[in-house]
Amino acid sequence: MNKIKYIDQMQRTVEINSTVSRIVSLVPSQTELLVDLGLQDKLVGITKFCVHPSGLRKQVQLIGGTKNVKVKLLESLNPDLVIGNKEENNQADIEELEQKLPTWMSDIFNLEDALEMIRQVGEITGTTEKAHEIISKIRTNFSELNELKQQNKSVLYLIWKNPYLAAGTNTFIDSMLSTLGFQNAVKQERYPEVDLKQLNPDFIFLSSEPYPFKEKHIAELQSLFPVSQILLVDGEYFSWYGSRLIEAPAYFRKLLNTIQAGK
Repeated sequence: MNKIKYIDQMQRTVEINSTVSRIVSLVPSQTELLVDLGLQDKLVGITKFCVHPSGLRKQVQLIGGTKNVKVKLLESLNPDLVIGNKEENNQADIEELEQKLPTWMSDIFNLEDALEMIRQVGEITGTTEKAHEIISKIRTNFSELNELKQQNKSVLYLIWKNPYLAAGTNTFIDSMLSTLGFQNAVKQERYPEVDLKQLNPDFIFLSSEPYPFKEKHIAELQSLFPVSQILLVDGEYFSWYGSRLIEAPAYFRKLLNTIQAGK
């Protein structure tokens, strides 16, 4: 079968069959994208965290987690395409896989990176038309958020407890916050541990993932931040960079309306 050379988002050259028929996805948001591109019947392996669409994990072989891929099991599935992500997957796993299998990697920091990933995955998998349809919907829906944007309000976006870890700069979450008009209260890059006593944000967002923050955590933090507005937020809409972005603006609109009502 003819092979085509692609440059992935890590600037690696990957040779992939001109017709892809067996795909392993190592990233939940990209698994959902593949399904929405109409490729569910070509998925032969996914991670245990690939929870959308519901029921998929009962139909497709699980190959471990995003950080601890069962490489030998994955290889036994004989995929002609493995799709991963630089941040979400373990570097050693990827380096082992790429020696034997076509392993295409995304590297995403903002909305444009995400849209480019969708475009490229569509090109590789022969679903270009559907990919462009998804991209168009995402662009349209995000453009309708402009009138609701916040004006330079600071937000602390927490992703973990004991210790408290936050989404800092140079992350997709930070890009989403900026898109909504917020200023990130954390100036360090990536996902640093934060000293809450050093911060005084206007808002605190408690993410549903990877740590499952609940209502009780709002009360705990409200005593430390009596004037901050603290909200539970759905982390998937802030950090999933596949086709879930179509629905993200509607969620963000509800969130911003809640914030306005709470003032």
